Amino acid sequence: MRHLWRMLVIGCVAVSATVSNASPPEQSLVPVARTSFAFASSVPNVKVRPALRPVSPQALAVAARPANLPLLGPDTSLMPYLRPKALEQEALFKKRKLRKSSVCGDIAIQGKPVGRVPGKIKACGIKEAVQITSVSGVTLSRPSTMDCGTAIALNEWVDKSVIPTFKRRGPVVELQVAAHYACRTRNNQKGARISEHGKGRAIDISGFKMADGEVVTVLNGWRKNPSKRQLTKVWRGACGPFGTVLGPNADRYHQDHFHLDTARHRRGPYCR
Repeated sequence: MRHLWRMLVIGCVAVSATVSNASPPEQSLVPVARTSFAFASSVPNVKVRPALRPVSPQALAVAARPANLPLLGPDTSLMPYLRPKALEQEALFKKRKLRKSSVCGDIAIQGKPVGRVPGKIKACGIKEAVQITSVSGVTLSRPSTMDCGTAIALNEWVDKSVIPTFKRRGPVVELQVAAHYACRTRNNQKGARISEHGKGRAIDISGFKMADGEVVTVLNGWRKNPSKRQLTKVWRGACGPFGTVLGPNADRYHQDHFHLDTARHRRGPYCR
């Protein structure tokens, strides 16, 4: 009995010494193997060693990082550091160029400032006009003069409605502009009020050009599927960013284009 008790004490001392000399589990790359008390006591010369386990991809990524970079977390991507310098410089140069040619405080609105545009007749003209060439990466078929409020509305419409609607069929690359600033009366009718075109607050869009060269026109597509569904969707999407939206259902003057202007009405947007 005394001999058995001595063996038990020696086993406990051996296990305690081995574990105390080993690195704590928090500092070790692998967890310490657990050994039952009965087994350790019966075999006093056994040494408890950490069990090996595979190295994680995150650990490999951290080990492969450049020496001058700070330690990255397991969820941090190394792709930005692997990007070629030439590609970074090209992207930076392109962004600077776009910012330099942007107007109305938005890099997505490309063009140039025009300043004051005097009207030939009373009530025409624009105080601070801009000439727009593209919005949200979609080119206008011709530079169009308007005020910034109209340019911002046009950009919002293209970004949130036109681009998503023609995503599968397109992408859309160009807006076909039928009219922009012009000092005239509504529908060119004698004695009528000055059109919003004469105030720089309107633009007419007659079609949408896709990347493959296809052009979806309001005149030919308004009553044909699938163009009808898509044109109806972008027409409806303009109602909100613009105060007035007129299409083929409005009257005979708008059979071949959408009239979009930023005039505000007491009862909200007028869309027909």
